[in-house]
Amino acid sequence: MPQYRRTRSPGGSFFFTVVAEQRQRLLTQERVRLALRQAIQAVRRQRPFRIEGWVLLPDHLHAIWTLPAGDADYATLWRLIKRGVTHRLGGACHNPAVMTERRRTKRQGSLWQHRYWEHWLRDDDDVRRHLDYLHFNPVKHGLAASAVDWPWSSFHRYVADGVYPADWGVAEVEQ
Repeated sequence: MPQYRRTRSPGGSFFFTVVAEQRQRLLTQERVRLALRQAIQAVRRQRPFRIEGWVLLPDHLHAIWTLPAGDADYATLWRLIKRGVTHRLGGACHNPAVMTERRRTKRQGSLWQHRYWEHWLRDDDDVRRHLDYLHFNPVKHGLAASAVDWPWSSFHRYVADGVYPADWGVAEVEQ
Protein backbone atom coordinates (compact mmCIF):
# COMPACT_ATOMS: atom_id res chain seq x y z
CA MET A 1 0.00 0.00 0.00
CA PRO A 2 1.41 3.44 -0.89
CA GLN A 3 2.45 5.80 1.87
CA TYR A 4 0.59 9.08 1.46
CA ARG A 5 2.42 12.20 2.55
CA ARG A 6 0.24 15.03 3.69
CA THR A 7 1.50 18.58 3.46
CA ARG A 8 1.99 20.17 6.86
CA SER A 9 1.75 23.94 6.79
CA PRO A 10 0.56 25.42 10.11
CA GLY A 11 -1.86 28.26 9.50
CA GLY A 12 -1.99 27.38 5.81
CA SER A 13 -4.85 27.31 3.35
CA PHE A 14 -5.81 24.02 1.73
CA PHE A 15 -8.09 22.86 -1.08
CA PHE A 16 -9.91 19.57 -0.44
CA THR A 17 -11.95 17.10 -2.43
CA VAL A 18 -14.01 14.68 -0.34
CA VAL A 19 -16.02 11.97 -2.10
CA ALA A 20 -18.98 9.80 -1.17
CA GLU A 21 -18.23 6.06 -1.13
CA GLN A 22 -18.57 4.68 -4.66
CA ARG A 23 -19.78 8.11 -5.78
CA GLN A 24 -23.22 7.66 -4.20
CA ARG A 25 -25.33 10.67 -5.18
CA LEU A 26 -26.71 11.63 -1.79
CA LEU A 27 -24.66 14.50 -0.38
CA THR A 28 -27.16 17.14 -1.52
CA GLN A 29 -30.08 15.39 0.19
CA GLU A 30 -31.54 17.64 2.87
CA ARG A 31 -30.83 15.28 5.78
CA VAL A 32 -27.19 14.84 4.68
CA ARG A 33 -26.70 18.59 4.17
CA LEU A 34 -28.10 19.28 7.64
CA ALA A 35 -25.92 16.60 9.26
CA LEU A 36 -22.86 17.97 7.43
CA ARG A 37 -23.60 21.53 8.55
CA GLN A 38 -24.10 20.42 12.16
CA ALA A 39 -20.91 18.34 12.15
CA ILE A 40 -18.85 21.22 10.78
CA GLN A 41 -20.30 23.64 13.33
CA ALA A 42 -19.56 21.22 16.18
CA VAL A 43 -15.97 20.71 15.06
CA ARG A 44 -15.38 24.44 14.52
CA ARG A 45 -16.56 25.19 18.07
CA GLN A 46 -13.77 22.97 19.40
CA ARG A 47 -11.15 23.49 16.67
CA PRO A 48 -11.80 26.75 14.78
CA PHE A 49 -10.83 27.13 11.14
CA ARG A 50 -12.00 29.45 8.37
CA ILE A 51 -13.98 28.18 5.39
CA GLU A 52 -12.84 30.27 2.43
CA GLY A 53 -14.83 28.43 -0.23
CA TRP A 54 -17.24 25.56 -0.52
CA VAL A 55 -19.32 23.64 -3.02
CA LEU A 56 -21.44 20.59 -2.31
CA LEU A 57 -22.34 18.31 -5.21
CA PRO A 58 -24.38 15.09 -5.12
CA ASP A 59 -21.37 12.75 -4.90
CA HIS A 60 -18.48 14.94 -3.71
CA LEU A 61 -17.55 18.27 -2.23
CA HIS A 62 -14.74 20.77 -2.58
CA ALA A 63 -13.64 23.10 0.19
CA ILE A 64 -10.94 25.64 0.89
CA TRP A 65 -9.98 26.06 4.52
CA THR A 66 -7.51 28.28 6.31
CA LEU A 67 -6.24 26.82 9.56
CA PRO A 68 -5.26 28.90 12.58
CA ALA A 69 -1.62 29.81 13.16
CA GLY A 70 0.20 26.82 14.58
CA ASP A 71 -2.40 24.29 13.39
CA ALA A 72 -1.73 21.93 10.48
CA ASP A 73 -3.99 19.04 11.54
CA TYR A 74 -6.75 19.12 8.94
CA ALA A 75 -6.76 15.30 8.91
CA THR A 76 -8.31 15.24 12.38
CA LEU A 77 -10.83 17.91 11.37
CA TRP A 78 -11.99 15.83 8.40
CA ARG A 79 -12.10 12.65 10.49
CA LEU A 80 -14.28 14.37 13.11
CA ILE A 81 -16.57 15.92 10.49
CA LYS A 82 -17.05 12.67 8.56
CA ARG A 83 -17.65 10.73 11.78
CA GLY A 84 -20.06 13.42 13.00
CA VAL A 85 -22.12 13.24 9.81
CA THR A 86 -22.25 9.44 9.95
CA HIS A 87 -23.36 9.46 13.60
CA ARG A 88 -25.99 12.15 13.04
CA LEU A 89 -27.49 10.19 10.16
CA GLY A 90 -27.48 6.88 12.03
CA GLY A 91 -28.72 4.24 9.64
CA ALA A 92 -30.40 6.75 7.32
CA CYS A 93 -27.60 6.53 4.74
CA HIS A 94 -26.47 2.97 5.39
CA ASN A 95 -26.07 1.27 2.03
CA PRO A 96 -25.34 -2.48 2.25
CA ALA A 97 -24.47 -2.51 -1.47
CA VAL A 98 -21.28 -0.53 -0.83
CA MET A 99 -20.29 -2.18 2.45
CA THR A 100 -17.03 -4.07 2.22
CA GLU A 101 -15.76 -6.66 4.67
CA ARG A 102 -13.23 -4.12 5.92
CA ARG A 103 -15.99 -1.58 6.62
CA ARG A 104 -18.07 -4.21 8.44
CA THR A 105 -15.11 -5.36 10.53
CA LYS A 106 -14.26 -1.79 11.55
CA ARG A 107 -17.95 -0.96 12.07
CA GLN A 108 -17.72 1.90 9.60
CA GLY A 109 -20.50 3.55 7.68
CA SER A 110 -21.02 3.51 3.95
CA LEU A 111 -21.25 7.24 3.28
CA TRP A 112 -17.66 8.45 2.81
CA GLN A 113 -14.62 7.24 0.93
CA HIS A 114 -11.78 6.61 3.37
CA ARG A 115 -9.41 9.06 1.76
CA TYR A 116 -9.67 12.59 0.45
CA TRP A 117 -7.49 14.76 -1.73
CA GLU A 118 -5.79 17.89 -0.45
CA HIS A 119 -3.63 20.59 -1.98
CA TRP A 120 -1.69 23.22 -0.04
CA LEU A 121 -2.48 26.63 -1.51
CA ARG A 122 0.83 28.44 -1.90
CA ASP A 123 -0.26 32.00 -2.67
CA ASP A 124 -3.23 34.25 -3.44
CA ASP A 125 -3.21 33.29 -7.12
CA ASP A 126 -3.42 29.59 -6.18
CA VAL A 127 -6.37 30.37 -3.86
CA ARG A 128 -8.14 32.31 -6.64
CA ARG A 129 -7.67 29.52 -9.19
CA HIS A 130 -9.06 26.94 -6.76
CA LEU A 131 -12.00 29.17 -5.83
CA ASP A 132 -12.79 29.49 -9.54
CA TYR A 133 -12.51 25.72 -9.91
CA LEU A 134 -14.83 24.88 -7.04
CA HIS A 135 -17.39 27.54 -7.93
CA PHE A 136 -17.51 26.40 -11.57
CA ASN A 137 -17.69 22.70 -10.64
CA PRO A 138 -21.53 22.38 -10.73
CA VAL A 139 -21.49 23.87 -14.25
CA LYS A 140 -18.64 21.57 -15.30
CA HIS A 141 -20.65 18.54 -14.15
CA GLY A 142 -23.82 19.72 -15.92
CA LEU A 143 -25.71 20.31 -12.66
CA ALA A 144 -26.33 24.02 -13.28
CA ALA A 145 -26.24 26.39 -16.25
CA SER A 146 -24.23 28.93 -14.23
CA ALA A 147 -22.47 29.15 -10.88
CA VAL A 148 -25.19 31.38 -9.46
CA ASP A 149 -27.82 28.69 -10.21
CA TRP A 150 -26.21 26.17 -7.82
CA PRO A 151 -27.56 26.65 -4.27
CA TRP A 152 -24.90 24.77 -2.27
CA SER A 153 -21.88 26.95 -2.88
CA SER A 154 -19.98 29.84 -1.35
CA PHE A 155 -20.32 31.56 -4.74
CA HIS A 156 -23.33 33.53 -3.49
CA ARG A 157 -21.28 34.98 -0.60
CA TYR A 158 -18.55 36.05 -3.03
CA VAL A 159 -21.12 37.73 -5.31
CA ALA A 160 -22.57 39.59 -2.31
CA ASP A 161 -19.05 40.72 -1.37
CA GLY A 162 -18.41 41.97 -4.93
CA VAL A 163 -15.66 39.44 -5.70
CA TYR A 164 -17.52 37.78 -8.56
CA PRO A 165 -20.20 39.26 -10.82
CA ALA A 166 -23.47 37.29 -10.66
CA ASP A 167 -23.11 36.28 -14.33
CA TRP A 168 -19.67 34.67 -13.81
CA GLY A 169 -19.39 30.96 -14.53
CA VAL A 170 -22.01 30.57 -17.23
CA ALA A 171 -21.80 27.39 -19.31
CA GLU A 172 -20.86 28.02 -22.91
CA VAL A 173 -23.47 26.57 -25.23
CA GLU A 174 -22.09 24.84 -28.32
CA GLN A 175 -23.53 26.11 -31.58
